[in-house]
Amino acid sequence: MSAPMLRVPLYRLAHGRTGDKGDRSNISVIAWHPALWPLLVEQVTEAAVARQFAHRRPASVRRHLLPRLQAMNFVIDAVLDGGVNDALNLDSHGKALSYLLLDLLIDVPAQHAALLIGPD
Repeated sequence: MSAPMLRVPLYRLAHGRTGDKGDRSNISVIAWHPALWPLLVEQVTEAAVARQFAHRRPASVRRHLLPRLQAMNFVIDAVLDGGVNDALNLDSHGKALSYLLLDLLIDVPAQHAALLIGPD
């Protein structure tokens, strides 16, 4: 019998920071608690991030793990409509893209519920 699971948005497990350069977005995801890190590594993959950003048609998604910090960094190419000088997009800098990533749904064992940020 499998353990009970919760499906919650990533922001309950981690916070994020976003930067940009040209048409490239750089998004860091940092676990709120070290015990949540393995779940992030398992589920916040390049493929999962590419699916989350599919409507923006990224050319590539690369993940860099920083295990000592319980963090990961994603480099997402061709996701900013050409970059700040070319885009008609209101957020052509991509600063809000971490919020899009933090909406990714993550399966969490119920035993970790006390580690999650926000309401149950």
